[in-house]
Amino acid sequence: MKPLLVLLLTFFSLNLYSQSLRLDLYGGIANYQGDLQNKRFDLDQSKPAVGLGLSYELTNKFTVRGAANYLLISGTDATDETAKNVSYRNLRFKSSVLEAQLALEYNFLDIEERGFSPYVFGGIAVFHFNPYSKDTAGNKVFLRTLGTEGQGLLRYPEKDLYSNNQFAIPFGGGVKLALTDKLQVGVEVGLRKLFTDYLDDVSGSYADSGFLAAARGAQAAAFAYRGFEINPNAVYPAEGIVRGNPKNKDWYYNTVLKVSYSLGRGSGGGGKPGRRKLGCPTNVY
Repeated sequence: MKPLLVLLLTFFSLNLYSQSLRLDLYGGIANYQGDLQNKRFDLDQSKPAVGLGLSYELTNKFTVRGAANYLLISGTDATDETAKNVSYRNLRFKSSVLEAQLALEYNFLDIEERGFSPYVFGGIAVFHFNPYSKDTAGNKVFLRTLGTEGQGLLRYPEKDLYSNNQFAIPFGGGVKLALTDKLQVGVEVGLRKLFTDYLDDVSGSYADSGFLAAARGAQAAAFAYRGFEINPNAVYPAEGIVRGNPKNKDWYYNTVLKVSYSLGRGSGGGGKPGRRKLGCPTNVY
């Protein structure tokens, strides 16, 4: 994580008077896909997403960009029939995601000449997450330290406690429009390919409920399976029964409105001389 943060800080420390440097603001919604939300795209559980970044135009087509993002994600069996059928787990979670991202953007058109351009981007990111849920009294309970699947216990040596800090591969695309020489707005969809399946604290198989309660406390067993809350006659799944699918890693994504403002003193789109926002190059004498 530290090397990427150093790169981001170096990127952010670029000369603020550069005519190719832009300040980027992001605002929109975030979603997640995983064991508690099987649909790849779903807006039912959307939560806020905001971000702040800088971008540097290398050429009329290529831009390097960095951003710090805050996203709130959630998932629940109650609104996903496919997930609900897995022993009626009645599981749910929320998590804040703090992300630092560095990416390269490619613009299909010259926005200085056309006034708009579709674009794609891809890069690398680090993020911090900490899934939590609430008990029947409404108290917030963080799930990682409970080890709800027996993570970190000698009885399950193949299950390690997952890290709150992870790498991701962000990619996506959008369309942007030049309103003035300095101001651009656009709509962007960004996805994150993750390397963890514990964004929602659900991944593998159930631990023995008695052993889990003895080792980690009754709360750990209670949050590992919550079917009793909707069905008093429910039976706690036996040790080894599927709780999630570790083969399919989790995802999160956002859909945002992006506002970009040039910090340079020249014309928009990098301030390169002899160009206009909505026309052909002008003659320079």
